Amino acid sequence: MTNKKVPMRQCVGCREMKAKRELIRVIKTSDNQVLVDATGKKNGRGAYLCPRRECLEKAVKNKGLERSLKTAVPKEIYQDFEKEMEQLGESR
Repeated sequence: MTNKKVPMRQCVGCREMKAKRELIRVIKTSDNQVLVDATGKKNGRGAYLCPRRECLEKAVKNKGLERSLKTAVPKEIYQDFEKEMEQLGESR
């Protein structure tokens, strides 16, 4: 029996490697739209963030999300991220 490989991604806030399923994905689509990808399967350039407020604050401060997506990130995306984090907190 072989062990399954767990995909790892780096959080753009805290810069720690974590399992892909533990992180929230943000994508930039081909028409330069920035969206929160709840399913993790949409097409586009992706960046990952931990579902913690500290990581979001670090990503905003050091512009990690903008650097990873290679585009400016509107304030609405950061607000969507906060809502997503609240929902994840309630489900755990």
